This record gives sequence, C-alpha cells and structure tokens, in this order.
Amino acid sequence: MALGLLSALAVSLLTAKWAALSAERVWNLELIAILTALFASRLLMIVGHPHLFRSHPFWLLGLLNLPSIWFALGGVLIGVLAAMLYARAEGLPLLKTADALAAPVALAFCLNRIGAFCGGSAWGTSTQMPWGVVYRSPVAYLWYRVPLGTPLNPVQIYDAAVSLALFVMLLWLGRRGRSGRAGEIAGAWLFLYGVCRFFLEFLRGDPAREPLLGGTVTLAQVLSMGAVILGAALSLRRSPEPPPLS
Repeated sequence: MALGLLSALAVSLLTAKWAALSAERVWNLELIAILTALFASRLLMIVGHPHLFRSHPFWLLGLLNLPSIWFALGGVLIGVLAAMLYARAEGLPLLKTADALAAPVALAFCLNRIGAFCGGSAWGTSTQMPWGVVYRSPVAYLWYRVPLGTPLNPVQIYDAAVSLALFVMLLWLGRRGRSGRAGEIAGAWLFLYGVCRFFLEFLRGDPAREPLLGGTVTLAQVLSMGAVILGAALSLRRSPEPPPLS
C-alpha cells in the first residue's frame, strides 16, 4: 500500500501537468486525502471498538490491520470529502482533477493487489488450473486465514493486471489529450474497473468479502455497480453549451 501511494503521488506530477493543473496543488490534495483517510479510519475504529484500542493501542500504527472493511471505507469517504473541500478552496476544477488522478489511482490499485497477493490477503477460490497458487506460510494463515496447501485462483494478480492495463490506457489518454470533456478519463476508469471488479469478486474466497442481501452480492460488487453508473454518467455527460456570441 505504501509503495502504491508513493507511486501514485509521483505519477500525479506528470498527469497534473498534462491536465494543465498545478502539480503542487494536486500533490497537496493527494496528501490531504491520504492522511485524512488514514486518521479517520483509525478514529472510526476507536469509536466502533474502544476495547480493541485499549487492548492493542499500537495497532493504530499499521496500514492494513483494520478489523472491518467498513472502517477503511468510512476513512476513504472522509478523505475524498477533505480532498474535494481543498480542491474547492484552491480553485482546482473537480472533474479535471479527477481526470489527472485516474491513472495514479489505477497504479496504486495495481501495486496494492500485488502486495495482497504476496501476503495472502484477499485470496481466491480453489482451482485446478495449472496457474493456481499454493500458500504455505503460517503467517498468511494467522493474518488472513488463507487455506494452506490448496491451489487457489490468484485473483489478486488478475485484479492487478486489470489495473495495470487501465493505467497504461489512462496514461495514453491523458498524454494524447483525448478527454473531450472534463471527467471522461475518470469516467472511463470508474466504468471499466467497476465492470471488471464486479466479476472478479466471484473468484474471491476470503471471508472478508462482506456479503450483502443474504449473500446475493458483496460490498465490493455494490460499490462496483455504483462506479459503473457514475463512470457512465461522467462519460456520457453533455458538454456545457458555449456562451452565445455577442
């Protein structure tokens, strides 16, 4: 996660330049979003489970050890809100800024999923395919309850491959200036990643999938459907009418 965030920060300096935005302000916006999300998720954990904080106060120093995805999601939403407020205060156009951040976020997702694969987090369903991965580390079992000695779908690598392909595509779109309307690049990322992530969830086997509606869908699939709808709305949004000639 740390490597993904640092890489996203570095790439955003380039994509902000392509979008004709202040690289310094985009950098500050990302730092505000990241730090706010980290602190907010920890505060939510303390409020939700004060006994865990009293028993293990140093857990707050970690990046990935939240006991529930809901705390992480709440922290992310608060971080996004803080970033939007900063963008408004600094005069950064929200949709153009979102376009500049699409490729960096895709890269961060890619590296995060590679890290998950290496650690055994978000492991996949069992498989008999020759590329199935077998975990043997007791640490992976203790932390993530990954089944040991069983071939599993490397769903984290599938997810990383999707994000890597989207990263390359979004970089090309940004470099070539192919965004006819502000928000199109961000919309393309939301739509395409949302579709792919929805189906990748069927290959997830870990207990952290947060089933909803009696197990019909997972939290990630609901968020993916929301991303698809928002991405389609941004991509199909009409350009503002030009002002009338005087």
